[in-house]
Amino acid sequence: MMNIAIPAPPDTKQEFEFSDRDFQMISALANERYGLFLQPSKKALVHSRLAKRLRARSLGSFAEYCALLNQPEGDDERSHLLSALTTNVTHFFREVHHFDDLRDRLVPLLVAKAKVGQPLRLWSSACSSGQEAYSIAAALVAGDPKIHQYDIKILATDIDPQVVASAREGVYPIDQVMAVPESWRKTLTKTPVNEKQVQVDPALKSLISFGELNLIADWPMKRKFDVIFCRNAAIYFDKGTQARLWQRFADILVDGGHLMIGHSERLSGSAQDVLRNVGITTYQKSNTTGKLTSPDIEGTRD
Repeated sequence: MMNIAIPAPPDTKQEFEFSDRDFQMISALANERYGLFLQPSKKALVHSRLAKRLRARSLGSFAEYCALLNQPEGDDERSHLLSALTTNVTHFFREVHHFDDLRDRLVPLLVAKAKVGQPLRLWSSACSSGQEAYSIAAALVAGDPKIHQYDIKILATDIDPQVVASAREGVYPIDQVMAVPESWRKTLTKTPVNEKQVQVDPALKSLISFGELNLIADWPMKRKFDVIFCRNAAIYFDKGTQARLWQRFADILVDGGHLMIGHSERLSGSAQDVLRNVGITTYQKSNTTGKLTSPDIEGTRD
């Protein structure tokens, strides 16, 4: 999901006046609403990213921009603020070991659960423009071509409405798909849109529900998840927010469920008591006795 990207080059003369007070206001808003942790060292980057928004709004200073953000009519601009401060760097089968593990090890466990009538639920919690969610769906189909016959759904969410809309459309530049290994590519798409774009296989889209969700706000989901992906999002939260997020994921996983995190992220806080490392940045939830198990296949859950 969110990668606060490439530092801005040194700026000898800023286009717009950007005081420490302006930065502190934007930093506080980004933290309160979106959980973003902008250190003072990011001030030049924030100026670089938001200067285009001042131009688009024909504003003369960051003080005017901050005033707009604090007005009721600033809702739309706050959405643009989020998009400007975060760069959705992603591609199909990023950190491919997670998808190999899902296909080869977890799908048989999930199918065993489904065969006794249990629902299967997976969550791409920072889905960005959708490549992760479609990669999850492709891994499920590759693991069992009959996966559609079970009660299975992938929830794919992101805080940025612009990338969620793009993800829901499921149309991507052809070079993104051609970069995928052939063994995965044939599962991912069957429909060219034109010579430059391709459409994700509708059979994969049918497994996914896309929606907007702020990870630091309330979660409306009632059913627990068998597998959660949250990769390269938590690194942009402060340590306290990270620890709370890991625990919330632990709480919403079924016993024996799995959490996949990013390669540069580390589990912290109380979640470490119930989530045990079982692979590369892959964690499994213990059952109530503290023993690692396969996903529970007895009983039902709301």
